[in-house]
Amino acid sequence: MADRDQYVTLGLDREVFAVPVGKVREILDVRAISSLPHAPAYLLGIIDVRGRSIPVIDLRVKLGMPAVPATPDSRIIVTELAAAGRVLVLGLLADRVFEVTAMDGDRMDPPPDIGARWEARCVVGVGRRGDGFVIVFDLEKLFADEDPLASGVAA
Repeated sequence: MADRDQYVTLGLDREVFAVPVGKVREILDVRAISSLPHAPAYLLGIIDVRGRSIPVIDLRVKLGMPAVPATPDSRIIVTELAAAGRVLVLGLLADRVFEVTAMDGDRMDPPPDIGARWEARCVVGVGRRGDGFVIVFDLEKLFADEDPLASGVAA
């Protein structure tokens, strides 16, 4: 099975989301995060990963969910994505990470059409895993309209 068919599944609150495994560099336990002055609410700060500063985004806050303290299950998913014409390396704070997996079946449904305006641009589609749904992120579009860091972090 190709990498594009594999996803890292993660939890935020009671929901399950996924990112393509090809965008994930590594998954880390939560560690000390250094704050950045005047950062947007979703930008928690930076961490050191083998001598490199990596910005950490609180996915809950970025998606409009309330922030919660990290737990022993929380993880930082270090991702690499193209945004604003460059490659960014970002850490995404998630409540938990489940597994690397394929979705059930070979299809993914498009984001649902609810007949009203809904911000679905950061969703590639809706997959299925067991009895539940998995919302698959388009990370580039999640960060396309905003520059997550004024300084940028190139790969």
